[in-house]
Amino acid sequence: MRWEELGDQPCSMSRTLAVVGDRWTLLILRDCFLGVRRFDAFERRIGLTRHLLADRLKKLVEHEVLVKVPYQQKPLREEYRLTDKGLALHPVILSLVSWGDTWMADERGAPIEHYHKGCGQRMKPVMVCSECAEPVGARDIEARPAAAFGEDAQRLVAG
Repeated sequence: MRWEELGDQPCSMSRTLAVVGDRWTLLILRDCFLGVRRFDAFERRIGLTRHLLADRLKKLVEHEVLVKVPYQQKPLREEYRLTDKGLALHPVILSLVSWGDTWMADERGAPIEHYHKGCGQRMKPVMVCSECAEPVGARDIEARPAAAFGEDAQRLVAG
């Protein structure tokens, strides 16, 4: 399968990767969640060429993960803001950060600590069941093919 064909696959992971599946896009999203909104700030923080940065931002806007909002009229200047669709990626980004904090950190530990505004405590992301609120891990979940996808989904589940 070719990279350009990922978005056409009957697989949610493939479709997601078609939008956010490269390292530069993930770093852009990381910075969005840290409050970065302007092109020059992304360029300065990530170190990506203007052409590649413009390409990644355009794709995120096309897929309605980000929206361009004017912050100055003369001359027109726009910044990038997360949409609801983009905000829904927060658990993904936070989980990747947490994985990196656990498995990739050096002796100093995590470079950024996350605090829950509600209770003020340092926190780590935990996945819970939407029905019973019990924490779940990889061994606690069973994947079943959705009937509407027939054999396509069966192949994904069967591995």
